[in-house]
Amino acid sequence: MSATDLVTAELTLTGRIRTASNATFLGSIGDVTVVYKPIAGESPLWDFPDGTLAHREVAAYRVSEALGWGVVPHTWLRDGPLGEGMVQLWQEQDPDVAAVDLVATDDVPETGWKYVLEGRDESGRMVTLIHEDSPALRRMAVFDAIVNNADRKGDHILAMAAGHRHGVDHGLTFHRDYKLRTVLWGWLGEPLTDEENAGIGRVTEGLDGDLGRDLADLLRAEEIAALATRCARLRSAGQFPAPAGDSPAVPWPLF
Repeated sequence: MSATDLVTAELTLTGRIRTASNATFLGSIGDVTVVYKPIAGESPLWDFPDGTLAHREVAAYRVSEALGWGVVPHTWLRDGPLGEGMVQLWQEQDPDVAAVDLVATDDVPETGWKYVLEGRDESGRMVTLIHEDSPALRRMAVFDAIVNNADRKGDHILAMAAGHRHGVDHGLTFHRDYKLRTVLWGWLGEPLTDEENAGIGRVTEGLDGDLGRDLADLLRAEEIAALATRCARLRSAGQFPAPAGDSPAVPWPLF
């Protein structure tokens, strides 16, 4: 199906995702399965302007494309049965793979995983939040730092069968104030790779060209300026950032 058809062909609703905090539907455009989030179904938030979450999701996709890593599935704005909203290509993840896990502290794997935090579950058992140590997930953590993702839950990471990792649910991004809340803290303080630095550089360059023009239709000027500042600071520091401010470092719930 062409890009034009994805915008203009009929969008038919086939179900609703009840676990989402905002109105979220499964749908189809021809034989293509999509996720549809109408702006009219967005719940008001105290710290984000009303009616902007769909635009932020599309902006996150545009930044993902500029990075060149395919973190965010194809996402666009279009009209639908409940008005204009965000539409995203559905991704069928591998049900047997989890990129983030909560395990008994005594069972934390010795290799291949990164430690995030430790606590007690409802039964008093010590548990540890861990995530895989993979290049794909590292790239997602860099992406989250750039877009200032305030809600990177474990369930917002889709483990694909071929090893790729998709991130979804990016409505709480691009705030001009520090908002980073994520379960991907395992590389805290580690140096960025040349590839990661190059990706950030592509975003910086894009803000002076096509990316900047695209984002101007989706975000406020001060939010785009804050994005540029985050890119510059991350490249200057040359390492994964640490939590900052008084807000929790991880989202709740974790998944």
